[in-house]
Amino acid sequence: MTDTLNLTPDERDAELDLNQLKQLVGLVEYDAATDRFPVTGWDAIVFDVGNATMTANYYQLVWGMDLVAYAGPETGQRDHKSFVLKSGSIRFVINGAVDPDSVLADHHRRHGDGVIDIALEVPDVDKCIEQARRAGATVLVEPHDASDEHGTVRTAAIATYGETRHTLVDRSRYDGPYLPGYRPAESSRVRRPGEPKRLFQALDHIVGNVELGRMDEWVGFYNKVMGFVNMAEFVGDDIATDYSALMSKVVANGNHRVKFPLNEPAVSKHKSQIDEYLEFYRGPGAQHLAVATNDILATVDALRANGVEFLDTPDSYYEDPELRARIGEVRVPIEELQSRGILVDRDEDGYLLQIFTKPLGDRPTVFFELIERHGSLGFGKGNFKALFEAIEREQERRGNL
Repeated sequence: MTDTLNLTPDERDAELDLNQLKQLVGLVEYDAATDRFPVTGWDAIVFDVGNATMTANYYQLVWGMDLVAYAGPETGQRDHKSFVLKSGSIRFVINGAVDPDSVLADHHRRHGDGVIDIALEVPDVDKCIEQARRAGATVLVEPHDASDEHGTVRTAAIATYGETRHTLVDRSRYDGPYLPGYRPAESSRVRRPGEPKRLFQALDHIVGNVELGRMDEWVGFYNKVMGFVNMAEFVGDDIATDYSALMSKVVANGNHRVKFPLNEPAVSKHKSQIDEYLEFYRGPGAQHLAVATNDILATVDALRANGVEFLDTPDSYYEDPELRARIGEVRVPIEELQSRGILVDRDEDGYLLQIFTKPLGDRPTVFFELIERHGSLGFGKGNFKALFEAIEREQERRGNL
């Protein structure tokens, strides 16, 4: 029996349209009857940062996110501050240590700003944990309930690459702002006249970087433990330049709402972007988050006006006759994309527009991708060489190539 796609509660709250969402993140129908680890969708992306107060302000002021919940010393949480932000159906949780002895402080000293938890909403936490345990996963937190006046949330957690975890969340019996212990919060910022309601609507995928020789191991983890399917594979000349190389495979849950490209470095003349990440993050972790927008031009213009820096794309990319022949007609003139540095790629299903920021923190680790899909279910394979050359230019400026 084919699963009928439905909006998640977060997608409904964001007033997203199902057809729009199918385009935004490339949802597909799938047979859910034998899904041994059903995943409803993303629940939250949890960050550990050096200064949660300032970082939460940054995402509100620069990225247009809304503050919806808070926990910290004022609410009885003495260890750390935690700000919950939303944009469309995406939820970011920004954590920062208050207690110098907090494990978050130790984690940040080693890794810097980064993603510590990719939380997933599931309909049955216990079923997923039973499956994970049978398949050999490390269960970090056993299933348990937490309750307050808004209801009950059931959660558990399993380990994945590096020190990253997947918290599994069933919030079907809960209507609070995030989790028990958090209070509702609102941003004090004032929106400028004409400012859009939000700059991005959904999360498309999260890329994980792992050590040399371990990509297939982690692909197997998602296949065996979580029942994810192999969606794409990029090796060899597809994903190499004259100087650096990497290998990448993509796994996804059945309806492709949750997608994880997994990268490992490959032997090359110089240090690849994956090598640089692993060195400065001190191990495997989430490299970049791809956020989906239905108007990438307006979003890029707004973010650039707010001070976000994007990777540069040379004019030669847009003037290449092979590119123009391959991509055909897209919704805006190529000149409009060129003026903003937006990349374009086409596959058998359609095309996509994408652009990448420079690293957002002091370390050359975490960055963001903006993506606008028009039928394409891919990841911009035709842009890999241009993207990696742009990253290499930045690595060279940092002295890390």
